[in-house]
Amino acid sequence: MNPELAREINRLLALTGAAVLVALFAGSVWPLPAALLIYAGWHLHQLWQLYRWVAGETREPPDNSGLWGALTQRLEQLFKREAQGRTHLENIIERARDSVNALGDGVILTDATGHLEYWNDAAAHYLRFRDQVDLGQPLTNLIREPRFYRYFKNNDFDEPLEITAPADDNLVLQFRITEFGPGDRLLLVRDVSRMRHLEQMRKDFVANVSHELKTPLTVLRGWLETLGDTVPEEQHRVHRALDQMNQQSGRMQALVQDLLLLSRLESTDPQEQKAAVPLRGTLERLCEDARGLDPSRNQTIELEVADDARLVGHPGELESAFGNLLTNAVKYTGADGQIRVRYWQDADGAHLAVEDNGMGIDPAHIPRLTERFYRPDNARAASVGGTGLGLAIVKHVLLRHNAHLEIRSEPGKGSAFICHFPPESLVSGPTVVASG
Repeated sequence: MNPELAREINRLLALTGAAVLVALFAGSVWPLPAALLIYAGWHLHQLWQLYRWVAGETREPPDNSGLWGALTQRLEQLFKREAQGRTHLENIIERARDSVNALGDGVILTDATGHLEYWNDAAAHYLRFRDQVDLGQPLTNLIREPRFYRYFKNNDFDEPLEITAPADDNLVLQFRITEFGPGDRLLLVRDVSRMRHLEQMRKDFVANVSHELKTPLTVLRGWLETLGDTVPEEQHRVHRALDQMNQQSGRMQALVQDLLLLSRLESTDPQEQKAAVPLRGTLERLCEDARGLDPSRNQTIELEVADDARLVGHPGELESAFGNLLTNAVKYTGADGQIRVRYWQDADGAHLAVEDNGMGIDPAHIPRLTERFYRPDNARAASVGGTGLGLAIVKHVLLRHNAHLEIRSEPGKGSAFICHFPPESLVSGPTVVASG
């Protein structure tokens, strides 16, 4: 038995015994209920003192005795432990808040309904949030950019979003959103203005240099052709030098043309001059051009496309993208190789695949194939020529058409480059494929 409970029982028995003795001597029973009332009043006083302390009316714990004293002591220990835990937790929260505020990137927390719960100093600087005013407000009411509204509401956060800051047109912000808990979202906001400025400088530099090189290369090639026609046939060394110069200047001219095309793709409106492009004639012409690239290889190029197949897009850009895929297939497929071009439509949109049974590509290189000038094997690339910009052009053309490129390949088993276009690129429903 608990010692305090035993003492409380002994106290009650002693008080009751004393009251009984007084009642016997007095010849009346009133001392017994009086003693019980005194005992109950004492307990009520102890309880009242404990209540005042727990309710915060007194700062010091009451000087109770008996069971109430033991209870007071236990509560005091629990309160001290809870105060220590709360202080420790507050210190952790304060350190976490200071750490987040020390970040150069903005951090924003929203609840399941999209209302603001927290932001750090960087987010307040970038987005002009106001303490106690914007707290609890819908985030889309404070950032009224339509692209951000669609990005936030569509719940597709695989890729970041870049927009101009609402309060500063010179500031470009990148948003990344991560979902956690039941619909809660963590937004990371980064200032990418300098990066975009440097990227624009690079684009302008490449465009300007390419434009300036175009005319000198044209003049150089013209004079080389003229010299080749005027130099006597017996001067073989001169002809050989002129042929090499003409070949290298041709490569430079092709490189400049590809750079100018990339510059135009990056700087013009992707929506301009879009039309329903008839694909049958375009692909037949591209396949015929591909067969003429190296007739000595005796490659077979098959085309599967419906006669009435059409795709909404920019005719010249689509032709450039499909042509680059076919040219790569011819270059990296050996003699007597097979190349297959297929076009089909389904509920997911339109698809064009260029497949070959050539040398294939190591999977480790596939993620970087669409980078400018990236070549997985420099020795092999040098043997087949090219500018190293073909797949970069394909990527940019597809981006301008809201499409994407899928690459499947295994070393020694060939490759497949598949262009996937969204349903809005369709002119009609699924078409029946025709071979040619």
